[in-house]
Amino acid sequence: MRLSSAILISSLALSANGWADSFDSTKSKIEAAMKADIRTEKETARDHNRKPVETMEFFGLRDDMKIVEFIPGGGWYTKLLVPVVAEKGEYHAALGTSRISKSLADKAGFEKMNITENDAKFSREPGARFSDLELSKIGVKDADIVFTFRNYHNLSDSGRAAMNKGAWMALKPGGIYAVVDHTARHMEVGNNSNRRRFDPVKAIKEIQDQGFEFVDYSDIHYREDDELRYEVGAKSVSGNTDRWTLKFRKPK
Repeated sequence: MRLSSAILISSLALSANGWADSFDSTKSKIEAAMKADIRTEKETARDHNRKPVETMEFFGLRDDMKIVEFIPGGGWYTKLLVPVVAEKGEYHAALGTSRISKSLADKAGFEKMNITENDAKFSREPGARFSDLELSKIGVKDADIVFTFRNYHNLSDSGRAAMNKGAWMALKPGGIYAVVDHTARHMEVGNNSNRRRFDPVKAIKEIQDQGFEFVDYSDIHYREDDELRYEVGAKSVSGNTDRWTLKFRKPK
C-alpha cells in the first residue's frame, strides 16, 4: 500500500508518554514467544509474511504497556503479545474472545491473560455480508495500545463505528489504535472478490471521524504481486495479500 506523504502526521516519540524508550527488550521477548512450543507449525509458517517483530516495532509496543486485542480469533497474535507484557504490563482481550478463552486461558504462561467482561453483541441479518456490533462498554480503560488484526473488513458500517468507539473508550489519551487489514482498491464497488478486503482511505476517514489522529502507515505488508483482484482466500494470494498497516492516536 502507498499513501501520499502529504497526509502523514509525524510519528510521536513514545517516551513522551512514559513508556520504555528502547524496543530491544520487547524485541527479545517477541522472538522468544515466536519459538514457544505452544505455537503450531501452521502458525510459525506465517511468521515470514506477518512479520510480527517489525509490525510491533512500528506500532510502538513496549513490554511495560497495558494492551488490548480486539477480536483475537484463534490467537495467532495473542500467543505473542501475552508473553511480551506478562511481567511488566497487562494484556486484555475484548470482543469475539470465545476461541482464545477455550484454547489459551488454562495454558501455562497465560495465567495473566485477561478476557474482559463486556456487553458486546455480534449479529448478522439473514443474507447480510457483514456483522453488526453493539456495545456500551469494553471492560478496560487507560490502555496504551488497542490492536485489531484483519477484522475491520468483517463488520458493517455500524459495526466498524462501534469497534472504533470501543477503541476510543479503552485507550488513555495519547494511546495508540493499531489496525491491519487486507487492501481493497479505493472506492471499488463491493463484490464477492473484495468482500474480505477494505479500502484504507475509507478506514482512515472512519477512524478519524471517531476522533482519532492519523499518525502513520507502514508498507511492511505491502505486496506488489497482489493485484487486489482476488478473494483473500484464493490460491494465488492466500497468505500473501497486500495489507494496510495504520497507526492512530487518541488525542491528549
